Amino acid sequence: MKKLGFGLMRLPLLDKTDANSIDVEQVKRMVDAFMEKGFTYFDTAWMYCAFKSEGTVKTALVDRYPREAYTLATKLHSGFINSLEDRDKIFHQQLQKTGVTYFDYYLIHGIESSSLLKYEQLDCFNWLLEKKAKGMVKHAGFSFHDSAELLDEILTKHPEMEFVQLQINYLDWESEWVQSRKCYEVATKHGKPVIVMEPVKGGTLTNLPPQAEKLLKDYAPDLSVSSWAIRFAASLDNVMMVLSGMSNLEQMEDNLSYMNDFRPLTEEEKDLTRKAADIINAQIAIPCTGCSYCTEGCPKKIAIPQYFSLYNEDMRENLEEKGWTATATQYGILTEKFGKAGDCVGCGQCEGVCPQHLPIIEKLKEISAHFDR
Repeated sequence: MKKLGFGLMRLPLLDKTDANSIDVEQVKRMVDAFMEKGFTYFDTAWMYCAFKSEGTVKTALVDRYPREAYTLATKLHSGFINSLEDRDKIFHQQLQKTGVTYFDYYLIHGIESSSLLKYEQLDCFNWLLEKKAKGMVKHAGFSFHDSAELLDEILTKHPEMEFVQLQINYLDWESEWVQSRKCYEVATKHGKPVIVMEPVKGGTLTNLPPQAEKLLKDYAPDLSVSSWAIRFAASLDNVMMVLSGMSNLEQMEDNLSYMNDFRPLTEEEKDLTRKAADIINAQIAIPCTGCSYCTEGCPKKIAIPQYFSLYNEDMRENLEEKGWTATATQYGILTEKFGKAGDCVGCGQCEGVCPQHLPIIEKLKEISAHFDR
């Protein structure tokens, strides 16, 4: 397979404030462009796009292409299972929603220390192997958001897992929090190929600070800044697939333009990504990837990722000089439909599901102090 995968978590929307309003016709055009260039890997999950992603896969892909023409991956998330029966209930609904009879890749979703206990208690690893033995899953693995030490423990205990999906990008490569490099090295040590998620860190590596963008554009004017992030991940020897959450046809066409005939980064180019990471890390306030896991159970319906994005944008501005930025207006528009940052009741459900382990409650207080005036 070619190394670019279509991540179906951030699909194009008809209404950017409504995760249910998927622009299915644009998704079809994106699928067609992807398939036409010989790319075949599609990655979805039970809760993506307000639980609509898997159904969109059926409409845009499964109903329009023969089963052998594409590779489909989906996942079982701990947040939606509380019994042995729940595992099969969700799995069979996933088969129905996607319209397939088997999944090429199936993942235990988002393992971290807090969710691992439930996965073990509900015997999910053996359950997944049973699905593989029955031909309902071709390849069994898991996605992971925790320390390299825990990853080593899991792969030692469960050598039957065939692959690992990790958050890898040049911004997180040396992060002691995300531990991209360390986790990659653990997977490699255990002989497990890696599927990369968040290569552009939820768009962070698409919208760079001017100094970082200039650094990359001066070297390669014709390449998009996001191409550097995708190529960084794809250049790693043990990476079998890089997922990109493309949310419009333009992003799809850009990714295809350089991944169709993939050229790994040179040592000089790798050095430039390190310099770009230093610039970005010096300016980013909240390293949110915009996955929206935090919003599903928020009792106040706070648009957490959107507020984080607006706050990050403002923190890159010279506020004393400008006095006003457009983000304040955008924040006000969002609060007409969603709760304000200051409405947070501190229940903590968001922090319990955040793959980045962000102190969301404290950050919402900062944002409230900044915007709720």
